[in-house]
Amino acid sequence: MSLDYGNRLKLKICLVGDGAVGKTSLVRKFVFDEFSEKYLTTIGTKISKREMTMPDPDGGVGVDIDMAIWDIIGQHGFRRLLQEAYFFGVDGIIAVCDMTREETLSGLEDWLQRVEEVAGTVPIIAAANKSDLQTHRNIEEPDLREMMKKFNAEFLLTSAKTGENVEKLFDYLANVIVEQRRARKKEGALSSRPEAKET
Repeated sequence: MSLDYGNRLKLKICLVGDGAVGKTSLVRKFVFDEFSEKYLTTIGTKISKREMTMPDPDGGVGVDIDMAIWDIIGQHGFRRLLQEAYFFGVDGIIAVCDMTREETLSGLEDWLQRVEEVAGTVPIIAAANKSDLQTHRNIEEPDLREMMKKFNAEFLLTSAKTGENVEKLFDYLANVIVEQRRARKKEGALSSRPEAKET
């Protein structure tokens, strides 16, 4: 089913997670195809943009997307102070944890609860980042799966350094959002049809 949103579909995507989990690196890899070993603390939030096209599964015209990607600071004080501004109007969430730091997984529960407080239920996917550091992993996939099940979310193992699953991460989330909107539009069209009169 084709979506008619005028020229382009504008999406607001927020990356959440504790400090130094690799949110900024994932965004840089996705938007600019680059990775830096240097770690810089994000002050407040940084917004990047990328254009993409999602194909129509029915063979119709694809959906052109302008994706605004909000890279949100991981420190707790900023999180509480500015959460309404960050999460208002968000279309989807990428929840990032660091596979080498177990505490960053439990931190995601607090992040996602705060998203729900402001935005309600929105599509979520988790990025289990730094998957290239296999000998230093402290998070097991079953634990990650159990955590994400609470929020009806999938997860991908990612590496901003190698590029593993970075494109797939954003593509997956955009596709879920587009499919949900297609379904809602289809439901709206069906419910607005006049009922057949009995003869």
